[in-house]
Amino acid sequence: MKKTLLLVLLFFEVLPHQRPGLHAEEKQGRELAILWWNVENLFDTIDNPATEDNEFTPAGKRQWTEKKLALKRIRIRRVLETLKVDPDVDRYPDIIAFAETENRKVFVGSLKNITGISYRTVYYESPDTRGIDIGLAYNPKSVGLRASKAYHVPIVNDKPTRHIIAAGFSAGRHPFHLILNHWPSRAFDREWSEQKRIAAAKVVRHIADSLRTVDLSADIIVMGDFNDEPHDRSVRDVLGSSGDRKKVLKECRELFYNCWSDYEGIGSYWYRNKWERIDQILISCGMLQPKGLSAAPNAFRCYHFPDMLTRSSGKPYQTYYRGQYKGGYSDHLPLLLRVSVEQ
Repeated sequence: MKKTLLLVLLFFEVLPHQRPGLHAEEKQGRELAILWWNVENLFDTIDNPATEDNEFTPAGKRQWTEKKLALKRIRIRRVLETLKVDPDVDRYPDIIAFAETENRKVFVGSLKNITGISYRTVYYESPDTRGIDIGLAYNPKSVGLRASKAYHVPIVNDKPTRHIIAAGFSAGRHPFHLILNHWPSRAFDREWSEQKRIAAAKVVRHIADSLRTVDLSADIIVMGDFNDEPHDRSVRDVLGSSGDRKKVLKECRELFYNCWSDYEGIGSYWYRNKWERIDQILISCGMLQPKGLSAAPNAFRCYHFPDMLTRSSGKPYQTYYRGQYKGGYSDHLPLLLRVSVEQ
C-alpha cells in the first residue's frame, strides 16, 4: 500500500514546466467542456514500416490521400466550431481526447487553424499493431496540466492494445484526473475478446483505486471507447459503475457514475440496426458533490448535429462504410461533458 501511495504522489506531483499561468477571469468559478471522440482512422498518408498502416496510403487499399485527410480535418474542425456557437456550450472544448489517431503530428495538425484557440497536446505512441493511439489536447488558458502517464494493458498470447492514458489537471485551484481508454474490439467473437477488455478494466480500476487511496473524493473522469456497453461485465463489475447517483455516493470507493444513465438520446455507435453506447464517460463520487469540479444530471450529451448523420438512415455519417469512401465525419459520435468549477 505504501509503495502504491508513493507512486501516485509522484505521478501527480506538479511539474514546474507544465504550470501555465491562468488569467484572473479564468481562475474564477465557471464551466469546462470536455470532449471524447473516436474519430475513425485519423491517419496521415505516409507508410510507417513499423505498423500495419499500409491501407491508409495513396497506393493502399483505402487510397488515402492528402485531399481525403484535409476533408477529414475540415470535418473535425467543424464539430469544434459548432460547439463554439452552440448556445448550450458556447465554447471550444477545454479538453479534447480522440481515439484512432495515428501519431502526434497528424493529431496536432487536425487541431490547427482553429480561430481563437491554441491547444497543447499530450501524446503517447501505443503498441497497437495498426499504430492507432489516443490523442489528448487541452486549452492552457483554462486548465493546467500537472502530469501524465501511459499504462500498459497486459494481453496474453495476442496482439498488444492501446495504452490507458492518465493525466492530472487543475482548473484554478482544483485538481482533477482523466483516465482515457480505447479498449480491445469485439472483432471475431465477443465472448472470446471479453477477457482483453476485462484486462483493460483492471488497469483502469488500479489507477482509480490508487487515486482514491490518496483522496477518497478525488474528481476523476474516466472516458473512452470501451467496446463494451454500460451493462457489460468489464464496465459494470470490474471497473465498477452504476447509474444510481445515491448508490455511487454511498459506495464512493467502489463505484463510478455512468453518465449515460441521465441521457435519453441516441447512442454513440450504430451496429446491427441498433444504437450502442460503447463510448462512455464515467465520473467519481467527488464529481457528484458541489466542491471542486461537479457534473449536474444534464451535464452529459452525445453530441451531434444533422450533417453528422446520414439523411437516408440517420446513422453516423462515416468516413468509410463497408470499405467504400464516403467522406463523412466518423463511425462514432462524440461525447460531451460540461463540468462546473467551484469558485
